[in-house]
Amino acid sequence: MAATSRQTRIKKAMKAAFHPELATGGEDTVKIRVCAGSTCNATGRAAVSDALTKELAKRGLSDKVEVVLTGCHGLCQEGPIAVVHPKGVFYPRLKAKDMAEIVETSVVGDDVVERLLYRDPETGDAIALEKDVPFYAGQTRIVRAENGFIDPTSIDDYLSRGGYSALAKVLADEAPDAVVDEVERSGLRGRGGAGFPTGTKWRYCRANPGEKHYLIANGDEGDPGAFMDRAILEDNPHSLVEGMLIGAFAIGADEGYVYVRHEYPLAVSRLRHALEQARERGLLGDDILGTGWSFDLKINQGAGAFVCGESTALTASIEGHRGMPRGKHIRTVAHGLWQQPTDLNNVETFANVPWIVNHGADAFAALGTDASKGTKIFSLTGKARNSGLVEVPMGATLREVIFDVGGGMQDGREFKAVQLGGPSGGCLPADLLDTPIDFENLAKHGSMMGSGGMVVVDNETCMVDFAKFFFEFTAQESCGKCVPCRVGTQRVLEILERISAGMGTEHDVELLEQLSDDIIEGSLCQLGGSAPNPVLTTLRYFRDEVMAHVVEKRCPAKVCRPLIKYVIDEDACTGCHVCLGACPTQAISGEKKQLHVIDQKLCIKCDTCRQVCKFDAIPVVDAQPALVEGRQQ
Repeated sequence: MAATSRQTRIKKAMKAAFHPELATGGEDTVKIRVCAGSTCNATGRAAVSDALTKELAKRGLSDKVEVVLTGCHGLCQEGPIAVVHPKGVFYPRLKAKDMAEIVETSVVGDDVVERLLYRDPETGDAIALEKDVPFYAGQTRIVRAENGFIDPTSIDDYLSRGGYSALAKVLADEAPDAVVDEVERSGLRGRGGAGFPTGTKWRYCRANPGEKHYLIANGDEGDPGAFMDRAILEDNPHSLVEGMLIGAFAIGADEGYVYVRHEYPLAVSRLRHALEQARERGLLGDDILGTGWSFDLKINQGAGAFVCGESTALTASIEGHRGMPRGKHIRTVAHGLWQQPTDLNNVETFANVPWIVNHGADAFAALGTDASKGTKIFSLTGKARNSGLVEVPMGATLREVIFDVGGGMQDGREFKAVQLGGPSGGCLPADLLDTPIDFENLAKHGSMMGSGGMVVVDNETCMVDFAKFFFEFTAQESCGKCVPCRVGTQRVLEILERISAGMGTEHDVELLEQLSDDIIEGSLCQLGGSAPNPVLTTLRYFRDEVMAHVVEKRCPAKVCRPLIKYVIDEDACTGCHVCLGACPTQAISGEKKQLHVIDQKLCIKCDTCRQVCKFDAIPVVDAQPALVEGRQQ
């Protein structure tokens, strides 16, 4: 009887929380969904949506056609994006001046604006519907399923699509252990990089005694080029809130934090708004859904330290201390925030939980591999044709993500490597493109899942320079607490700088390997423990390129400045004066319509001359040994 009464209270509370009149229309209504994610906002979304609203008002259609500002649609390079429903006509790279034609053709009329449609990068064929764009067709979306459909600032949009139903189910069943069992059975593993089983972590945390239990979502996401967690916070913040509520109920927490870096202002703004809405509707705070159970969330903004992505450094930061890690023999689930049992998962991990509760552990476990279940979001960047956010089942191959979903390499480019897992990830070559993406496979090949960064590089990338770029980041971001990381990363960076300057020796290569092993073995946390991965995989898969720098004093990719020089091809030069005018150091001389020359002593190798030359008359060549030796002196 009591159980029935509890379920009735929850149903009434859920009904009271939902204001359907404030939600955007159903799938059959006419509406135009405009992407209001960070990238589209940065490329002119405001002007597009304003022009669209004005055009609809001008035609007297404001009450008949709804403009919905949604979260990120994923295909970031094609922004600003708009999709006309109910058909789902996809229009990328829009400008304000296009709105009148779209309204006339696809809203008033029943046709498409051919010139504004997305075009397949391979065939050039126009693709009218969003679902047919290969970038979307090749994905399986769980966490991002509602992105591009709901207004991230509207709790009623989230509720209209089943939001908070998983929370209601969990509270009605009143069985925290069963929730832990379900998440554990689903096979969900932490999406922040370590891949620890989420249900097991919840079980440990729940079992550990303490004055109270805490729950934390790690949204720090400091990897260069990674923006998966930011997108969830910006595009569907209620999915995180609901996932954290379920996690809190499971472990017995009544207080939680979302740790977000200060550089994410839009994410923080939308999350703060979502928390306020959830409290107003009785979904967060005291007496949630009339059950007597209470849980509330606070936002803690970090100062941008990469090391604060590590759990113990993160908790130290929340406590007001400097973000520095502690020894791993003390587990956060036992002694975390203020020495109390604390569960810490990243944002994407929590966002999976409502789907698991609603669809069941078996449905989630059916996706992925034996050891890595469900889907994973990647931020695909670099030289792939389609860059943006990609969600695919675990076990999808690198080739499927980069070439099928990502559209392959940009025109004229040749795939060389992909770096996964942020600055601490490894670089994998072309012959590993058919590697399934999961925790074990990536680790076997010297890389890692990380939070989901995926940087594609081409044949014009120098792997020594690429490894140096990431080591510059990790060396700078070391908190300095332990010597192997503080000193070791600096020494490795110095060696890489010598090699890229043509001053490296074969002993330096041996020293790189030795130092890398020492840093991994001796570092206190995974910032140092994984920092050498880019170097080790470069030595493992691109050793010939490293040795060309060391032995031949040559950069095969023509990137490392001390090892290259710019010359003017006398057969191609027309004496047009364009390069001469563009050179910032006046290193180029020559009469009009006469052969120009470059003074190598004045040339700073900025690449400006090659970029402005319309006749391909300025090739980059290997520097002469004498020039390299001169620089060494």
